[in-house]
Amino acid sequence: MSNSVENLYRLDGRVPLGKALPFGLQHVLAMFVSNITPIMILAAAVGLDSAISAALIQNCMVIAGIGTLVQLFPVWRVGSRLPIVMGISFTFLSLAISIAGAYGMGTLIGAVIVGGLVEGTLGLFVKYWIKLIPHVASATVVTAIGFSLLPIGANSFAGGQGATDFGSMSNWIVGSVTLLACLLCQVFAKGFLRSLSVLVGLVVGYVLSCFMGMVDFGGLSGQSIIALPRILPFTPEFNVGAILSVVAVYLVSATETIGDTSALCNSALKRDPATREMGSAICCDGFVSSVSGLFGCTPITSFSQNVGLAAISGVVNRFTIGVGAVVMIIGGVFPVIGAALTTIPQAVLGGCTIMMFGSILFAGFGMMARAGFSQRNMVIVSLSLSMGLGFTQATGMFAIFPEIVRTVFAENCVAVVFLLAVVLNLVLPKKVQGEM
Repeated sequence: MSNSVENLYRLDGRVPLGKALPFGLQHVLAMFVSNITPIMILAAAVGLDSAISAALIQNCMVIAGIGTLVQLFPVWRVGSRLPIVMGISFTFLSLAISIAGAYGMGTLIGAVIVGGLVEGTLGLFVKYWIKLIPHVASATVVTAIGFSLLPIGANSFAGGQGATDFGSMSNWIVGSVTLLACLLCQVFAKGFLRSLSVLVGLVVGYVLSCFMGMVDFGGLSGQSIIALPRILPFTPEFNVGAILSVVAVYLVSATETIGDTSALCNSALKRDPATREMGSAICCDGFVSSVSGLFGCTPITSFSQNVGLAAISGVVNRFTIGVGAVVMIIGGVFPVIGAALTTIPQAVLGGCTIMMFGSILFAGFGMMARAGFSQRNMVIVSLSLSMGLGFTQATGMFAIFPEIVRTVFAENCVAVVFLLAVVLNLVLPKKVQGEM
């Protein structure tokens, strides 16, 4: 196939490297902070020393790049051949802190490795259970993912949850200017510049934040030029209770991957995902998460913000996003690159991502329209979303349940929505009273 910039909007084909690089970099910038934050929080909570923490941050960049490349360019049946960007999952964070705090990092890593093998194996046999998840359930899960991301975008816009200057005037100014730059570029720009609207907004916001004194370059000093990833920083240990708990959360991660795959195909590729694609995406989610454990990291999963970016930009070319994946790996091998990316203020990232997250909601609404607005679908969607989104805002409701139930469901609206949608689809009669 010819080497053409027009291939940016096609799944296959080569794109000139000079054109592919900014689009690939756009994907890296969209997910970079979200990728390293779970590891940073885990390291601080468990009390790991600074050298190990730095090595894990480096490793999580490398494993995100490897996972993305496997999704783009499959190995056997592992990988969907879709433009899915992978990164360290927040879904496992609370459980990871609990297990590592009680039993040590070795036990956590052992559970991550075994759980990933379980999820990957489930992906191999997807055709036997995927019928339990009809189109209306997938649409509901995609919508829930969109809703669940909105507070993340809002918190970043205000400076990042827990920041001392949260909601300050400077964060409001930077976030608003960044969002306005993205919006103006998306509405008025033409051609490739419109597809780079998120990157344009990020550059504008970053330059403004530099002038406002919001960028700290202190972390760039003392960085080594090159450092190879550290394999097996912890010796895996295997605890049955920890493994079962982690496997339960892996099922939630598989649900999110199904939702992201559906959203990507419907919004960016304008079609429904094939069963093989969903199964292969889950395989990558699981098996590469086991590899992530070997690097001392928690599991990886598909990143919803990058699904939103693909929907907005229309850029779905595997080679282009693969260039971004290589940048991730380079960021891990050359620590100064990763350190430079960490200087981007949260308000800039919030201004870039808030509209991207809304585009996932839009994709969910479109999927619902294709599923049809029957009385039965109305019951499934409305009850699943109202309970899933509502109950997880009142986490104390789950206090009467065992710890594993609280871990999986109390703060994970996607898991609750998915479970309710599947159960309602199974128990409701095919024709609800009042339908024609």
